[in-house]
Amino acid sequence: MADLKTRLKNDLTVAMKARETVTAGALRMALTAVTNEEVSGKQARELSDDEVVKVLAREAKKRKEAAEAFDGAGRAEKADLERQELAVLEIYLPKQLDDAELASIVDKAFDAVAVQLGEAPGQKQMGQVMKAVNAEVAGRAEGGRVAAAVKAKLAG
Repeated sequence: MADLKTRLKNDLTVAMKARETVTAGALRMALTAVTNEEVSGKQARELSDDEVVKVLAREAKKRKEAAEAFDGAGRAEKADLERQELAVLEIYLPKQLDDAELASIVDKAFDAVAVQLGEAPGQKQMGQVMKAVNAEVAGRAEGGRVAAAVKAKLAG
């Protein structure tokens, strides 16, 4: 079993014993998402820690979007609950890159693609640059932030 999944289960047990309802609820939801991912497809499989992190990142994104939607609908108490659950999930996610670190990774990928092409990449080569950046970022930045940074580099 993946170490991260084991940690989630152990932390769920601790949260339940301490009667921390928000933490327990968020961890239950996360473990359910992991289990669903394990049994999806043609054959059940065990997820690696990297795959568990991807599932947790997807769940965190859902919490963030739900909080924004509840704020927009004037349901502050539900938005606050979603933010609390997001905070619990973020404990298990890798530290997010700041803008300077992301820009540095984009610059390196841009230069690597430029060497491959023999010229500076343009908008048509955005996919190649994105592929190189995403390999390096590995879940430490949201896709929208990465795409925006790559577009800015290609335009500038």
